[in-house]
Amino acid sequence: MANPTLRTAVSNYGHTKPLKDGTAVSPRFEMEHVDVTPATSIFRRMVRNLEFDVAEMALSTYLCARAHGKAFTGIPVFLTRSFYHAGITYNVKSGIKTAADLAGRRIGVRGYTVTPGVWTRGMLQTVYGLDLNSVTWVLSGDEHVAEYQAPSNVVSSPNSDLVEMLLSGEIDAAIGAGANDSPDIKPLFPDAQEADAQWFKDSGIYPISHMLVVKNQQLEDNPWLAGELFSLCQAAKKPYLEHLHSGADLTPADQALLNLAKIVGDDPIPYGLESSRKTIETFIRFNVDQQVIPESVDVDAVFAL
Repeated sequence: MANPTLRTAVSNYGHTKPLKDGTAVSPRFEMEHVDVTPATSIFRRMVRNLEFDVAEMALSTYLCARAHGKAFTGIPVFLTRSFYHAGITYNVKSGIKTAADLAGRRIGVRGYTVTPGVWTRGMLQTVYGLDLNSVTWVLSGDEHVAEYQAPSNVVSSPNSDLVEMLLSGEIDAAIGAGANDSPDIKPLFPDAQEADAQWFKDSGIYPISHMLVVKNQQLEDNPWLAGELFSLCQAAKKPYLEHLHSGADLTPADQALLNLAKIVGDDPIPYGLESSRKTIETFIRFNVDQQVIPESVDVDAVFAL
């Protein structure tokens, strides 16, 4: 019997390059790579049309999609991670000075179920004591999972640009507005890396952003696939980590990972469940608390390995 060919959509990272250029291959399956940018388009196409056999997926999108019966399952290959203090910005005219000042405000985010939003809200709640229900969450986009119904304190804006929304005063603060040069927009945490390091030191939580999912039909047809795919991704990652720590010819993305390594240790992109169990359990709780998913789920039930 011929090896299955998996239609695959993952972004171009140093640790996925060997999968795409054929340096890392499996004797048991082939990969037909489909280039899709930005990564959010991969999520949407997988959630709504099940277009790929293997796909990159944001962690909260996966949990939400799973709660709505989407026919794919996670593999503990965690492609991207990030801390989120740096992503919170505010309009200086709003009078906001500290995280406590976010109570009762209008805060923009691209979508309510997006992973940076869930992580940031959870951090603001558990570290800084923000009552999330006191905030009006203003969306600049829609949700990847079309069936999702947001809580009553979530509203949509006709404007799709968070920076414009900040500058106009439509929102007081934003999560993930991105870079801008306006003197009216400032980071809530100017010492974000120090705050990130302190959060990690206190909690051991290293937030996961993107992961891999596999179409359930492929997992049913090929019971060995989850383990083989995990092993292949581990093999692809190894030379990239060696390159990263060599310090030679580093891209800005490489340097960003090295900055994370200064906080979390030598491997800034750890795969596998056990090293990330507490992080995932915490994130599941955040998703339940924020009404992204209706009830808690067991970590081992969420992943195929």
